[in-house]
Amino acid sequence: MFTAIDHVGIAVADYQNGIDFYTGTFGMTVLHEEVNEEQGVREAMLAPGSDASGTQIQLLAPLTLESTIAKFLDRNGPGIQQIAYRVTDVAATAATLRERGLRLLYDAPKRGTAGSLVNFIHPKDAGGILVELVQPATDHQTVPQ
Repeated sequence: MFTAIDHVGIAVADYQNGIDFYTGTFGMTVLHEEVNEEQGVREAMLAPGSDASGTQIQLLAPLTLESTIAKFLDRNGPGIQQIAYRVTDVAATAATLRERGLRLLYDAPKRGTAGSLVNFIHPKDAGGILVELVQPATDHQTVPQ
């Protein structure tokens, strides 16, 4: 079902401080940055080296005080917010998980980072962990708007 750990999402209150810490302290490379208005976040994908094919770190900073990440930071402070698993077909994986009794946050996949398709398993159905399903952009032709 899952082909790899795609990334670990880390909530940060200050985007630039997060970038500076992970690049300056750990020597990570920023592979991609974007603003996702729909999800209310500014995000960056970082890698331990320059290789984008392995597991990455995703920094997530809130755009507004009402965003999901802002609420997460208010409840928990900065830190790990999610684990994301790579899948080959997010819609089919979501359907299988629904058949197994899990709740997903979206009825249909949404646009994620760098044109990927995503959905999330409700944390109450995944041991208290927000689990993201990620179908990379290279594995599909069209992205829902």
